[in-house]
Amino acid sequence: METSQFIGYILAIFVGMTLGLLGSGGSILSVPILVYVMGIEPTLATAYSLFVIGTTSLVGGIHKAKQKLVDFYKVVLFGIPAIISVFITRKILVPRIPDVIFSTENFTLTKSILMMVVFAFVMIFASVRMIKPLKEKIVYEEVKFNYFKITFMGVLIGIVSGFVGAGGGFLIVPTLLFFANTPMKMAVGTSLFIVSAQSLIGFTGDILSDQIIDWKLLEYFTLASIIGIFIGNFIAKKVADDKLKTSFGWFVLAMGIYILIRELFLS
Repeated sequence: METSQFIGYILAIFVGMTLGLLGSGGSILSVPILVYVMGIEPTLATAYSLFVIGTTSLVGGIHKAKQKLVDFYKVVLFGIPAIISVFITRKILVPRIPDVIFSTENFTLTKSILMMVVFAFVMIFASVRMIKPLKEKIVYEEVKFNYFKITFMGVLIGIVSGFVGAGGGFLIVPTLLFFANTPMKMAVGTSLFIVSAQSLIGFTGDILSDQIIDWKLLEYFTLASIIGIFIGNFIAKKVADDKLKTSFGWFVLAMGIYILIRELFLS
């Protein structure tokens, strides 16, 4: 085993830990680790990320379901449009993007650079939400859902998740909070199931597109991530959520800026 792979597997534990601690954020770490540490091509790295985050989130979601912290009605309501759009994005849209989008004398925008730049902007957007802690919105009575907004957000998040290989939990959680009147802890558990479903369905789009998958690497990375989610669940009981989210938000912001600088000015 190469040193870079070993380091990547160790860092994969932190991918799972973020899911266990925050209910989101795993893909924000997994794609940069796969690309910059393990040397995986960005398009393939986004596919790997979908499998890793999907499998790890499923394990975490089952754990939350045992604690009765998953609203399966909202999983279906929000998840179906997200699953459909993420599959279409991975199966149809991503393969149709040309390898070279445009080129000048001083700069060439490739498909790989575009994907990493978009991912960096998603990271920066997510970091703002994490740095500014969300207040839990507790609702005890039945409310009317805005089905159009929920469906629209599901489609939009599915497209973003499919393009950048992100689970989308950092977008799903606030959507459940503000558009589906879901308490914070329930939103995190529900999000894990939605993330799992759309990520694994999105990954099948890559398999059907004849991507060459290194299953051994993917299995080891996923196993390390699953170990991490149990560690994250344990730590989450000891540390305040707001402090964790704020600290992680600053880290994500720094990573997003780093990726932008690396891809646009150092590549």
